[in-house]
Parts: sequence; C-alpha cells; structure tokens
Amino acid sequence: MKALVALILLVQLPIHKAAPAAPPAPLGCDDPESEAAAEAAVNYINGHSHHGYKFVLNQIENIRVLRQGANNEIIFLELDLLETTCHILSPTPLANCTVRSFTDHAVEGDCDVKLQKVNGELSVLASKCHSNADSNEDIHDVCPDCPLLALSNDTEVLATVTEALSDYNSKNAGAYLKLLEIGRAKIQYHPAHIVFVEFAVAATNCSTEEANVEACQLLPDHQSNFGFCTATKVIRPTQELQVNCQVYGHQVPTPDTPFLSRVLQSTTAGLVPGVVQGFINHNLRLSHNNPLASESLSSEFSASMLSAKSVARRAVAEVAQRDKVPRPVGFVPPPPPCPGKIHHFKI
Repeated sequence: MKALVALILLVQLPIHKAAPAAPPAPLGCDDPESEAAAEAAVNYINGHSHHGYKFVLNQIENIRVLRQGANNEIIFLELDLLETTCHILSPTPLANCTVRSFTDHAVEGDCDVKLQKVNGELSVLASKCHSNADSNEDIHDVCPDCPLLALSNDTEVLATVTEALSDYNSKNAGAYLKLLEIGRAKIQYHPAHIVFVEFAVAATNCSTEEANVEACQLLPDHQSNFGFCTATKVIRPTQELQVNCQVYGHQVPTPDTPFLSRVLQSTTAGLVPGVVQGFINHNLRLSHNNPLASESLSSEFSASMLSAKSVARRAVAEVAQRDKVPRPVGFVPPPPPCPGKIHHFKI
C-alpha cells in the first residue's frame, strides 16, 4: 500500500521542463564582431567606388543582427566614414591612407550596409552611401583663413589643372598623361590668391615628345598606368606653379581592386562628366547590390534597413523610459551598446 501511495504521489508531481536558452545579448557597436563587419563593409565600399577618394571608418552608429539559423546571420550596419587623401586608384593600403584633416575641409560619408555571415565568413549583400563636405561655416569658425572647397568646373580650377598637367608632361619623358578626373580643388583669396587642385591621370598611347598630343588615347585597361597629381598655383602677389605627380604604374585588376576597369571605362573621353557639371566633392552616391548574393535584394534592402532603424529607435526610447525609474545610490547604468567610439573626429 505504501508503495502504491508513493507511486501516485510521484505521478502527481509537476514535471519541470528545461528553461529555453536565453537569446544572445545584442551586439554592441564596439564589439570585435561589429568592427570586423564594418571593416568588410568599408573594403567593399572602396572596392566598388568609381571616383574620388578612399574612405575609412569613423564610427559605427548602429548594428542589428538577424539570426537565420545555425551559423547564419544577416547584419545591418549604419556607418559614419571619413574621406582620406588616397585616391580610389591609389594602390596604397587603406591602413596607410591619411584621413583628411578637419581644416583641409573634411568630407563625411554615411552608409547603410547589409552583410551575411555564414560559418564565420562575411560577405556584403548590398550597400547605400552618400557623402557631404563639412560646412564652410564650421571650417571658418576654427580656421578663418583656411581655403574652402571650390567647384570642379570653376574657371580658375580648370585653368590650373590644364597648366599643371601641361607643365608636368613637358618636363618628364615617357607616356603622355591625360586627365581622368579632378578629385578636389580649393581656392584661397586672402592674404594671397592661391588655387589648390588634385587630379587623377592615366597614360596614353603617345609619348611626351610627340607633337599631336590632342589625338592621344587612353590605353586599354590591361596596359594603362594610373597616377595622381597635386598642384598649387599662386596668382597673387606673384605668379608661381608647383606640380607633383605620382605615377603608380600598371596595376592588374584583382578581386580586391575590381574598380579599375570601371573607372577607365567611365572616363574614356579623358574628362569625366563631373568636371563639366561641377561639384565640390565626389559624392559616394553608392547604391550597389552584390550580384553574387544568394538572395533577392531589390526593395527588400531598404525595407529591412528602415525596420532596423525603427527597432533601434524603440530600444533607445525604452532605455530612456527605464532611466526615469529611481535607482539605488551608487548605481551606474551600463553604457549603451551604440553608437560606437569615434575613431578620428566628428563632423
């Protein structure tokens, strides 16, 4: 009888199921995994830019991770970038490129990037970027005499580029160099009148000794040499021109530099349309879907990014609401996971 009662009691005891595993903690903007994803994103952006300069990471503004299953994640990043002094054609590794200083009229890039991480391997699915130069007012508040960015089709800018390239070709033997694009230009009016220009060049099928250089054509992609020039022209109080060109030599396109052929194809006339239209900086304006991506991306990328941003805004609001609750004396709330640290400076 005692055994029967014990059995009945045992059957009636509640069965305790194992608690479900807690979801992983949200990824913070300064976590190593976030930094690795941002590095892959920046490399992708620079590798698919057609004009202007390379950009570096300045800050991870937000990150959102969607778990797709075991060892499969979709990562959404909002990135703040800064322009460097390395042209997009420069073979200089990004780690060795100098971030353009605030007083050199810095340019900031904003990018939304979608990545996939499968078995620890990151790949970029899509990206959207744009960039803007810092305001003239901000520059002059810090440096009243600093020259400001000028339009690429400004008459003084075009005259300086033409004179500088002609001067270089006349003094250097070898292939005749032709203009690819004007990277940027600045004009200073006080206390002296000075024009500063930066421009990319490429070798042609002519030598500098040939007379009819107007007929010279850019070499095919697999033969061409690229270069980058800076020039300073003093207009007042004296007339003076200084030109410095660095020719990189022939570069064979690799998976890390797929932009070379596209840059050359878009500049076959030797003068990009942007020079005619006029701009003060090359806007990234990058909207790119990876053709190798394993999923359809059309409008889904924009919708997902908007969803990620709304979730982030709700999370910030919830934290703000919780912070209104009285805390014990000495309580120190944990730091917010985003935005992340500023690597250089904030515009």
